[in-house]
Amino acid sequence: MHILLADDDEDDRTFFSEALQELKMNNDLTLFKDGKDLMDYLENPLSKLPHVLFLDLNMPGKTGLDCLNEIRANSRFKEVSIAIYSTSSSEKDIEDTFIKGANIYIKKPNDFIMLKKVIKEVVHMNWQFHSSGLNIETFFFSI
Repeated sequence: MHILLADDDEDDRTFFSEALQELKMNNDLTLFKDGKDLMDYLENPLSKLPHVLFLDLNMPGKTGLDCLNEIRANSRFKEVSIAIYSTSSSEKDIEDTFIKGANIYIKKPNDFIMLKKVIKEVVHMNWQFHSSGLNIETFFFSI
């Protein structure tokens, strides 16, 4: 499974990468420090599209919401599952990203063990079911 993470916080990228490594799952992870780098990668026709994109909302410059809008406006990316991965639990952020076409909203865990549990659950999720039966009640992910 090919996973992308776009997050401007270096510590969050490091913890995510370490958690994925500790889970010993057969995944390919590509990290991006901002929305511009993410979109440059996705718009390159030679780039391998991800199965799951973990997308931080609060990035400087091109925000996660900007990226979400661009991704969902391009039919090439219709099969990409997008997990919003943010420190925000604001109702507005959750509703905005749901309406704009994200598949799931994850509040960043503040503990490494919970982070591993979240990653494991999300990566092994039945995305086909989760994408087709999308509703606001199942959109906000919690363990």
